[in-house]
Amino acid sequence: MTIRPTSQAAGPAPSNPVATPSAAFPTVENVMEAQQAQLSETPTEVLSPAGHRELSALVDGERIDCCYVVRDRSRRPTKRGGEWLALKLSDRSGCVNAKSWDEIEARFAAATPGTIVRIVGRFECSSQWGDSLIVEAISPAAAGDYDPADLLESSPEPLERMEADLGSLLETIQSPHLRSLLARFFADESEIWHRFRDAPAAKHYHQAYRHGLLEHTLSVAQGVSAAASFFPGIDRDVAITGALLHDIGKLEAYNDDPLAIDLTDLGRLIGEIPLGYYRVRREIESIDGFDPDLGWAVLHIILSHHGTLEHGSPVMPATREATLVHMMDNLGGRLGSFDRIERGLADGQAWSSFDRGIDGSAYFRGRRAA
Repeated sequence: MTIRPTSQAAGPAPSNPVATPSAAFPTVENVMEAQQAQLSETPTEVLSPAGHRELSALVDGERIDCCYVVRDRSRRPTKRGGEWLALKLSDRSGCVNAKSWDEIEARFAAATPGTIVRIVGRFECSSQWGDSLIVEAISPAAAGDYDPADLLESSPEPLERMEADLGSLLETIQSPHLRSLLARFFADESEIWHRFRDAPAAKHYHQAYRHGLLEHTLSVAQGVSAAASFFPGIDRDVAITGALLHDIGKLEAYNDDPLAIDLTDLGRLIGEIPLGYYRVRREIESIDGFDPDLGWAVLHIILSHHGTLEHGSPVMPATREATLVHMMDNLGGRLGSFDRIERGLADGQAWSSFDRGIDGSAYFRGRRAA
């Protein structure tokens, strides 16, 4: 049984698709096949095979010889005029910062974002500089050196349950025009839906993993649905539709690489909010007789959901529905940061170091060591 509205019940299909979705979401194996071939020619240190040690389980002073995903890299100046290498490494348990003080040129070349590398080094915890992995050697990982399941982070929520919850929420929408609009994005046969289902919600701070956009969007929409019954004057259909579509621009703003999530050229040049606005507006304009007042109400939510001009919204929330979606989106992202931070803590560690996602340190009372 189909859990989302189908395009047949949604009105005529758009005559001109808004964008050509990229290829199917790549697996670790697909990404590595292309990228490791290039890295294999890079001269680097030779390392012996090693087992996997989850990044979230590392403790102060622990030495490792393991394979991890390179998320990001940069060369940074030292106070004495030299350079050091800053990396962000990840596995299925989370991300850590890594530093290298030697052989910067070779190690920078080896650490291409989106590739899997073998790292030899030690883990350090510092109240002043934060936790980091000190890299002593780095080389491209061979296919037999790692289990892909150890490396690719995904939503902790079961996909089947999220799909079912989304279908149940869509069934509550009463407006035929809004049901038709939502079907363009979430019907089973929609190519947009298949991209949306697999996409990450962000690059770093919250739900930055496969199915993350679905997880985040669903939590925001469910929160909006619950809150709408407590506050008078809110059009629930409009608020839920805006919540479900508020981040749709991320499909064009971010790439499809699960190992190296990054902004696309369009994401950098135009931004996720304008991309989402134009995508939804084109769909609205392709539906015959769509109520213009409903259209503008939904589009205003998309444009204003970041809340302020300095945070990237071209307008501030000016309706009850837009204000509610903004607040729930902000709450969802903030709490998502707490989930990410907690996954990176060692057993028994109650306090995190400073985190930009929450502009401070996080405390988890239940994690205090006995």
